[in-house]
Amino acid sequence: MDEKSELLRLRAELKEHSHRYYDLDDPIIEDSEYDALMQRLILLEDKYPELYDPDSPTKRVGGNPAKGFAQVEHPVPLESLNDVFSREELMAFGERVEREGVRRSYTVEPKIDGLSMSLRYVNGVFVRGATRGDGRVGEDVTENLRTIRSIPRTLPSAPPLLIVRGEVFMPKKVFEALNTKREQEGEKLLANPRNAAAGAMRQLDPAITASRQLDILIFNVQLAEGMEFQTHSESLDWLRSQGFPVIDYRLCSSMEACRERVEEIDGERDNYSFCIDGAVVKLDSLADRQRLGSTTKAPRWAIAYKYPPEVRESVVRDIQVQVGRTGVLTPKAVVEPVRLAGTTVTNATLHNQDFISEKDIRIGDTVCIRKAGEIIPEVLRVVPEKRPSWAVPYFLPDTCPVCGAPVHRDPDGAALRCTGAECPAQLLRNLTHFAAKDAMDIDGLGPNLIKALVEEGLVRSAADLYSLDADRVAKLERMGAKSAENLIRAIDASRQQGMARLIYALGIRQVGVSASRTLAARYGSMDALEKADGEELQQIDDIGPVTAAYITEWFSQEQSVHLIRRLREAGVDMESRETVVDRRFNGMTFVLTGTLSTMGRDAAKAAIEQRGGKAASSVSKKTTVVVAGENAGSKLDKAQELGIRIIDEHEFLSMIQ
Repeated sequence: MDEKSELLRLRAELKEHSHRYYDLDDPIIEDSEYDALMQRLILLEDKYPELYDPDSPTKRVGGNPAKGFAQVEHPVPLESLNDVFSREELMAFGERVEREGVRRSYTVEPKIDGLSMSLRYVNGVFVRGATRGDGRVGEDVTENLRTIRSIPRTLPSAPPLLIVRGEVFMPKKVFEALNTKREQEGEKLLANPRNAAAGAMRQLDPAITASRQLDILIFNVQLAEGMEFQTHSESLDWLRSQGFPVIDYRLCSSMEACRERVEEIDGERDNYSFCIDGAVVKLDSLADRQRLGSTTKAPRWAIAYKYPPEVRESVVRDIQVQVGRTGVLTPKAVVEPVRLAGTTVTNATLHNQDFISEKDIRIGDTVCIRKAGEIIPEVLRVVPEKRPSWAVPYFLPDTCPVCGAPVHRDPDGAALRCTGAECPAQLLRNLTHFAAKDAMDIDGLGPNLIKALVEEGLVRSAADLYSLDADRVAKLERMGAKSAENLIRAIDASRQQGMARLIYALGIRQVGVSASRTLAARYGSMDALEKADGEELQQIDDIGPVTAAYITEWFSQEQSVHLIRRLREAGVDMESRETVVDRRFNGMTFVLTGTLSTMGRDAAKAAIEQRGGKAASSVSKKTTVVVAGENAGSKLDKAQELGIRIIDEHEFLSMIQ
């Protein structure tokens, strides 16, 4: 490929990577790989100026404002920084700056790997916060920023208008705890703290953002109406006096001193509570900054020194498989201990079978290990020339290593999942689902109590709930005789919930509340459903070939047969309570929006399902009718946009009578 063609290819490739990084928070390459591609593009654009493109990734800052948030125009652009990767490039930056005759005073700060934000204060009161976006327009994330406790709501003495810039991040310990929880629950691990912070900040529900325990450090005054600072360091000291959490900085009188500090920060990076990917060197004099100015993308008075990712070699001694709460099998490499990014690494994540096969990782291999986002050890690549002759390709087991049930691959992903209905690894999740409101609706049986019952060995299966002894339950922490009696009474009442709720409670994949009701109405008893074959099931509304396969497979498993038998012996009702009045709504999907004055939402759904229809929660192209009550919301707008039939409550009552 000639260099001009390479330039055009790199532009397109980097645009896609930028979109995934800034807009989707889902990068598919490491920062170091992105940086290498960007540096190559810069070199080629310098060589071929006739191919100038103002929309090139080298000219753009950040990503596009996200949908779902109001847009905010930044009065002072939130610029990016040019990167350097070597001591020589850093010293060359200093020479360029000092040729302009500026004062030789710089600040050096750690470069946080987070999400850049602007905070606006009016008369000392925090009124708005926004993401960087493309540098000129960002997203209004004020309510999400209010969940960060370290952001001061009011300032003791501030100008009429103050705008500051900072970096939102997820602390390392919070990230580690979050990923540990996700691993236990069989969810996909978050790649790194930066993506986790960005995803949390773009939540439409501030409560979710609050649960992620984000933090922020302020590193710049963007605008301070009526105030004048001589230096950057002076402005940071003032911000600290106002109660802002401010980035640590050091004043350096020469570029050599800057270099030494950059190397010190690299050595100290494990001591920070947040991830860093480099250090930032800035001119301290604000007058000199103004004189030097900026390019279309970055200031000429600052530079970001990017640290190379630390990589170490080790040997894979074993591959172990863990089973999460959702039954997903997760492999990890047990490696010879190696010191990496300040800690001793003995295990490295292997993600899934596709990851293992793609990199051809085998027991006995010498592999290169790095810490993704400075947190999670993972295998980067194999060193093939060091592979022993006896090493063979590795494949995850086809049976669960915990319970021995068959393992099947998800049709819509790379995960392998245990199919055991009584798998101990999935017990907590299965019991929580079994007791849920839409399932057996066992009042008082929440996750904490379930965990206590399991840890005490009182429950090893959902069927064990029906033989619990009140006296033993009463001895659990935070229980007592009265609470135990109430729990036993609620469990006993759940025996009469009926077949539809029981089907849903069993947790068969892709069988939700609606499909459970449909199956109960169609078959009438659990005995009849157990005997149904896949071809027969596919003839039922809501049941496609994949769901039919999940149902027949579940009932064919030894653990499933055992669980159903024990539940039947415990007196759990296996007969249907679902009645179908007629089939007038057969094949129709209804969506309810607003308040119905003559009947409740649940009664309306039941009326639809009793007539063979389906009650859905959201409007789509598959929706047949939208029933609009009083104060109908966005669902009504969506229905009008899609041209879907809309009826009022009076017409709906006429249809069901």
